[in-house]
Amino acid sequence: MILNKILIIDDEEKLRSLLSRIIRLEGFTVLEAGTIKAGIKLLEKEKVEVVLCDVKLPDGNGVDFVNEIKPKYPLVEIILLTAYGNIGDGVQAMKNGAFDYITKGDDNDKIIPLLNRAMEKVQMQKRIGQLEEQVGKRYNFDSILGKSTLIQEAISMAKKVAPTDATVLLLGETGTGKEVFAQAIHNSSGRTCSPFVALNCSAFGKDLLESELFGHKVGAFTGALKDKKGLIEEATGGTLFLDEIGELHFDLQAKLLRVLETHEFIKVGDTKPIKADVRIIAATNRNLQQEVNEGKFREDLFYRINVFTISLPSLKHRKNDIPVLAESFLKIFAQKTNAKIISMSRDFTERLQQHDWKGNIRELKNVIERAVILSAGEELTVDALPLEMQQLRYEQKTLSAFDLASVEKLHIQRVLIHTRGNKTETAKLLNIGLTTLYRKIEEYGLGTP
Repeated sequence: MILNKILIIDDEEKLRSLLSRIIRLEGFTVLEAGTIKAGIKLLEKEKVEVVLCDVKLPDGNGVDFVNEIKPKYPLVEIILLTAYGNIGDGVQAMKNGAFDYITKGDDNDKIIPLLNRAMEKVQMQKRIGQLEEQVGKRYNFDSILGKSTLIQEAISMAKKVAPTDATVLLLGETGTGKEVFAQAIHNSSGRTCSPFVALNCSAFGKDLLESELFGHKVGAFTGALKDKKGLIEEATGGTLFLDEIGELHFDLQAKLLRVLETHEFIKVGDTKPIKADVRIIAATNRNLQQEVNEGKFREDLFYRINVFTISLPSLKHRKNDIPVLAESFLKIFAQKTNAKIISMSRDFTERLQQHDWKGNIRELKNVIERAVILSAGEELTVDALPLEMQQLRYEQKTLSAFDLASVEKLHIQRVLIHTRGNKTETAKLLNIGLTTLYRKIEEYGLGTP
């Protein structure tokens, strides 16, 4: 058990020793110093959470000490002790960032409760910091896994457009990670401290979607009992992510176009325009140009949202990334379920790379979660895969066992898996030229390099 550390800085050795004994009895680890200089040295070496510091010390003033220490150690809480209460010093100490300012002797009974409250604040600030760090890691570009050319090109383009306010259109099949990209773009922009709001345009009917998007005034329709903010207003200063924008009703497309052109919108049942300081990131799995040609999507809106387009590759075009993604999901779900699974068998990984993945990353995530739940050992095996994935490989083996091209394709695929996609090493093991290997990879559709 790691005990929370308290640092006492006081030149009165008897008082320091008394406080130290009392605080240790409460389960804290206590460090002692007789001067500010000695206290600073301990702060540099030890992970101290709370400091109890005398105001008047041989080499300085406790009030000034707070002002010096807080910028360097913002999570450390400092409680000042004084033999003679001084309102001016107390006010200045609090301004400098002290947790509290108390008088020695008269307030001895307050020290332990005060220490506990200071420690609670420290732990809370640490938890907040950890959560913020986790959120940042989860939704930045470093969290998008994959080294294939196509995914790296998409990341590169997203990084370039992120610092701007340009409208972005993300294209890709269902489950390719469009919302993750949208959040990474938001978190890498100047709007990162403002809201990121997501809306799936296919989840609502026209009337409800209009109210969700633009908000409404009281009495605008039956059931509108009070004013409601729309998601455009909720995302003020931040980013609005419109997923499946191809499903947006034709009439609502005109209202969205107004937002993009004038940076204003009107609530349902209102006549007064409201300013809209919001960046739009849209996404679709449809061919919007074809939708325009068929009269299902407004051409003027298409050109407004098509300012900067990023295409996200499907999993079948980046099969070499599948093991990395699968390992990441394995760690997540093993931790979530307290499972002791630490690896995947080679056959298990092969089956993953042979699957078609029509649901892309989302489908892969679901398959790994299911496998973790079903597995009892330390390794994921083929038996934990869905039955159709187990049978598929058997059928392929049976049907193509005597076909030379099938045997060659299977052998190249196995060597690629063995080398974790290293083309140079694969070519050496196969005893063929690198150019020949690339031609074979393309010929057999073995994934993007």
